[in-house]
Amino acid sequence: MSETTSESKRPSPKKVIAIGIVVVVVIAAVGIVSALTGGKVNSGQKNLLTSSALVGHHIHGFSLDGLNGGVITSPWSHGHSTVLVFFASYCGPCRGEMPKIAKYIRTHTLSPVDVVAVDAVDKRTAARAMIKKDDVTFPVAFDPNGTVTTGLFGFQAVPESVFLSPSGVVKGVYYGAIPKNILIEGLKSLKST
Repeated sequence: MSETTSESKRPSPKKVIAIGIVVVVVIAAVGIVSALTGGKVNSGQKNLLTSSALVGHHIHGFSLDGLNGGVITSPWSHGHSTVLVFFASYCGPCRGEMPKIAKYIRTHTLSPVDVVAVDAVDKRTAARAMIKKDDVTFPVAFDPNGTVTTGLFGFQAVPESVFLSPSGVVKGVYYGAIPKNILIEGLKSLKST
């Protein structure tokens, strides 16, 4: 009787194969989603700004309405190194990232680098509330149709951060919520351009 009991506790070969297939499908799905959203696995390298296809390419300047009025023009159009922070109020990682970026920007001298946020495919009222709550003091462009986010940069998801030279050449891209140390690294590299 004990042989029957121990055999009945073992999964059948069909069950083992089914579990194996599910595991393979899940791993493949994670890889596909990561590739489609520009995800990057940190492999322990020191420079975490990716070698995105955008790096080395010149980005044309843009003008967008400011989230709180006025017009925001790309700073590199005026010869300024720039960090663009793409975000949206509906994005969970953005809600965690923005207060940290805003605090760092408020408490540090960034000259000659300009920081501009781009609110991507969002509702103006929700984005304004987020920016007010996070005490964002740097310019915020409103990109409700994704003209700059998706059209110019090709981003399908946010948050993303882009580091550009004074002539508008992409020096680095960070996919996802940017850690403070990577933001600092990117700012330092732009100050030397």
